[in-house]
Amino acid sequence: MIVKTDAQLQQDVIRELNWEPSVNAAKVGVFVSDSVVSLAGYVDSFAEKWAAERATQRVPGVKAIAVRIEVILPVSDMRDDSDIARTAKNVLEWIAYLPRDCVNVQVEGGLVTLRGELPWQYQRQAAMDAVHHLMGVTGISNQIVITPHGSLMAHKTDIETALNRLTRDSHRIHVEVRDGEVTLTGTVRTWAERDSVARSAWASPGVTNVVDHMTYGY
Repeated sequence: MIVKTDAQLQQDVIRELNWEPSVNAAKVGVFVSDSVVSLAGYVDSFAEKWAAERATQRVPGVKAIAVRIEVILPVSDMRDDSDIARTAKNVLEWIAYLPRDCVNVQVEGGLVTLRGELPWQYQRQAAMDAVHHLMGVTGISNQIVITPHGSLMAHKTDIETALNRLTRDSHRIHVEVRDGEVTLTGTVRTWAERDSVARSAWASPGVTNVVDHMTYGY
């Protein structure tokens, strides 16, 4: 794999932001140092900020992202905090695989804070995905805690087997498990691979937290 210079990586990120239809790339500045991408500027919604981050993550060679994008809502998109909270709660109740009344919503100045306990990370992520696009939202703080049901336990061999199915380079990734917390070290080639490895670890029964200490290698 060819290692990109910072200038090449900057141009690739700019092109990807221009390609993403949900982002007004003219409002987002891109700066790169040692393959770490900084995004700065302002956007009209949290959903647009979210999309800019995801677009940047898709670009091969990006090692990390620093986001300094400010959400400045147009007057027509501003909503009362109580309206946002009510809408978010209604949306969460419509997600089929979320237990009812397990997620509490608090909104202050458009910042949505999610709290509660859920047995799986995919449910925690689904709760965040459900509200990030709502009108009036300026940010999200996901404080939902993962609490597996019963005596479920995470096992190192199960996670390693899952990684073997996922990538041919699983030998480059090291797994440690202690009291439900999974620590991942080793090297991956792309952001997408890193995300897939972390998601696979989260899918193991009994996992309460995943600590990502993986680095990039080629």
